[in-house]
Amino acid sequence: MTLEQTKRFKYWQWRTIIGTMVGYAIFYFVRKNFSFAIPGLTAEYGISKTTFGAIIAVVSLIYGISKLVNGFLADWINGRWHMVTGLAVSAVANLLFGAGAIVCAWYVGADYGERFTYVLVAFFTVLLIVNNIFQGCGFPPCNRLITHWVPPHELATKMSIWNTSHSIGAFIAALLCGYIMGHTGVDRSADPEMVARITANLGEGASAERLTNALQHVGAWQWTFWIPALIAVLGVIFIIVTLRDTPKSVGLPELGGTGHKIEKSEDERRDHRRFLIDRVIKNPIVWILALGDFFVYIVRMAVLDWGPSFLQESRSLSPEMSAWTVAIFEVFGIIGMLASGVISDRLFKGRAQRTCVFCMLGVIVFISIFCFLPASTSPVVLLFVLACAGFFLYGPQALIGVIASNQVTRRGASSANGIIGFVSYLSPIISGFVFGKIADNPAFGWEGVFRIMILIALLGLVTMATLWNTKADGYEHESADAK
Repeated sequence: MTLEQTKRFKYWQWRTIIGTMVGYAIFYFVRKNFSFAIPGLTAEYGISKTTFGAIIAVVSLIYGISKLVNGFLADWINGRWHMVTGLAVSAVANLLFGAGAIVCAWYVGADYGERFTYVLVAFFTVLLIVNNIFQGCGFPPCNRLITHWVPPHELATKMSIWNTSHSIGAFIAALLCGYIMGHTGVDRSADPEMVARITANLGEGASAERLTNALQHVGAWQWTFWIPALIAVLGVIFIIVTLRDTPKSVGLPELGGTGHKIEKSEDERRDHRRFLIDRVIKNPIVWILALGDFFVYIVRMAVLDWGPSFLQESRSLSPEMSAWTVAIFEVFGIIGMLASGVISDRLFKGRAQRTCVFCMLGVIVFISIFCFLPASTSPVVLLFVLACAGFFLYGPQALIGVIASNQVTRRGASSANGIIGFVSYLSPIISGFVFGKIADNPAFGWEGVFRIMILIALLGLVTMATLWNTKADGYEHESADAK
């Protein structure tokens, strides 16, 4: 490249990184908002947590499948428009979520009752399925875009920066939806019929504060869909204006040192299919990384799902104090992702799998400390130890996708990450269902859960260690084939 081209390339590189970070963070606004609407829906319509749990379990699997399918699609289609399509459909789905009670009341002819609730649950289920199908259009095109703009020797550092969008999006979405639920809606506390309805739906065990909050913010759940949906619409416009698919689309040359023989026939579907089969689907490294990510996700989801419950039930922390575990865990995770990317590129020369080995060792150490701390331990110490586990855990979460992208080259990066993403989303079978059963068993309890987490982290370490001597990327191999 000429000096002018290099300058323009750097500009577009960072524009792509920041643009995809913002765009993907907004995907979280229209995916993670549903859980904040659940208390309002339960209070107003009596929908049980069991019902919500069953719906969420199904759509989580659908989301995993969607990531797999979209991973393969992303290697074929324009990344900018792929991402735009997903976010646009999610925005529309969330607008319909907010209007769900209105639509169902029109269909049923009543705004409350058993039939109304049945139709509302069915309506939400369909919308959640559609939403999660198109939520799978979030990460794969981002991965494709970045691998076209970032060279392999910089990918771990820059992808680690990009991966903070997960935590940033989830954090801001939580703050936004929490604020919406506490500051919108209609005060119906003077309406005897609504008071009786919500009192019956919440049950006798509901606190006075919860009952009062539900009555003062009737319909607030609708705004947890509408406001994020409007933000998503702005996000669609932002993505269209900000992103471009490849360097070639803005008159710049493709990245040097990433060419390969099959690029000469890139327009031929048969050649591309052969590439995906030989270099992605049959690549043992991809499946080893998928297994490693499976173990990482079990530990991560277990902490996020069960950490607050463990702290309240086993360490007698208040709900407010235990809730900080998620926030601190995410913040330390962001720091860990950034640090792991720099270490991979500068210390291990792009061999991020070596960083993952040391990170999993750190997870084992801090989860072990957390598990065996006495019940009288200060809450601050407990949270700090758990946060340190998050620091080490989020490194592999960010780097496994980077390793896969480098190994299969940018042409198969999204497909490989689709496979890995699908396998990782099978982890709730263990982190949710199995760990819940263990926690309920008096013979094991919460201590048994965390001891198994230590074992799983050890399996993750061993899995990643098998790749210790693997080359930093597959481009050298591809170039050799082209000679």
